[in-house]
Amino acid sequence: MKIGFISSILNQYSFEEVIDLAAELGYSCVEMACWPNCAAERRYAGVCHIDVNTLTDEKALYIKDYCAARRVEISALAFYSNTMDSDKKKREENISHLKKVIDGAVKLDVGIVTTFVGREQEKSIEENMKEFQNVWPDIISYAEKSQVKIAVENCPMLFGREQWPGGQNLAVSPQIWKEMFELIPSKFFGINYDPSHFVWQMMDYIQPIYDYKEKIFHVHFKDIKLYKNRLNQVGIMAYPLEYMQPKLPGLGDVEWSAYVSAMTDIGYKGYACIEIEDRSFEGSAEDIKKSLILSKRYIEQFLI
Repeated sequence: MKIGFISSILNQYSFEEVIDLAAELGYSCVEMACWPNCAAERRYAGVCHIDVNTLTDEKALYIKDYCAARRVEISALAFYSNTMDSDKKKREENISHLKKVIDGAVKLDVGIVTTFVGREQEKSIEENMKEFQNVWPDIISYAEKSQVKIAVENCPMLFGREQWPGGQNLAVSPQIWKEMFELIPSKFFGINYDPSHFVWQMMDYIQPIYDYKEKIFHVHFKDIKLYKNRLNQVGIMAYPLEYMQPKLPGLGDVEWSAYVSAMTDIGYKGYACIEIEDRSFEGSAEDIKKSLILSKRYIEQFLI
């Protein structure tokens, strides 16, 4: 596996500074955040290290040369948006930008775009599945024509009151994956697999690796810590952040040896990017850098 990180934690860095830091710390790749230039609606969103709206062939060549000189690959272009937002204007803006990210991936010779499926949070799974059939065939068709794979993450995007009751991403379980992949049976439509989201949903995060091995295009290394004392007070129907927190790999409840073992079983040799969302390491630029050092050091024991 090629170990990298998603660049959204380095929101104050330029593209060059992100790549330079990755090279300095010995990372093989970076998942580059490509949000449009607008205000962020949530933490870790709104970050733009590659502006696909102004990406000319000349700029693309510069980016490719800069990465090659430092031996750091771009694993994917990342835009985690809600393409099924109940606000139709936001929905169309998100779909339009996602297609621009796909175009950017073509210019940069990047084979993967990472994103969310999205969801209308006030509607049921069944209603959202119907909406998925209206929205996503066109997106995947666009990706197919561009020969770019779409890897959707399994994050429910349900953390607090603002995403209640259903969350803002439909692709949250193997059962839903099964239905989505049956509706759109494309080799360009797959998963960006993050085990941490199954931990707080009380789900097995190992078996789906075997069941969907052909659909795992990209991997995240992020941990989740469940606080049983809090869970016992509020129950699983509470807002998830009342009883769990994202942590660096090794500081939460994911059994990383089992996770990586399963990945090696299926022969996964693709990109695996650390996602930093641990508030304990956000106090300063030095803390953020330390989080990238510690995470890489921990994960590498299973890979080298």
